[in-house]
Amino acid sequence: MRDQNFCNSHCPLTRAIGSIGNKWKPLIVHVIRQRTVRFGQIDAFIPTITRKVLTEQLKELEEDGIVNRVAYKELPPRVEYSLTEKGLALLPIVDQIQDWYVKFEIA
Repeated sequence: MRDQNFCNSHCPLTRAIGSIGNKWKPLIVHVIRQRTVRFGQIDAFIPTITRKVLTEQLKELEEDGIVNRVAYKELPPRVEYSLTEKGLALLPIVDQIQDWYVKFEIA
């Protein structure tokens, strides 16, 4: 569930952390990267996340304009996710966080 204090803050850093600052959202952005993926593919790539939490996180990423969701009227239902321009702009930041961790964890 989204913390309204993050959403209502006037501080850009607080709002940014509210958009991507939990353990799942950066991983989801990393999985989607520069291709369109289906819900099941994301679920398979991050096996430790529950489907409920994955659904909630994807919905919040969509609300924040980071992820684009396309639902097809098919049986069985098909939903695909891709990064928006705003989401693509996050990739270098996610990569830098990963590089930072690798650099200082190994040392």
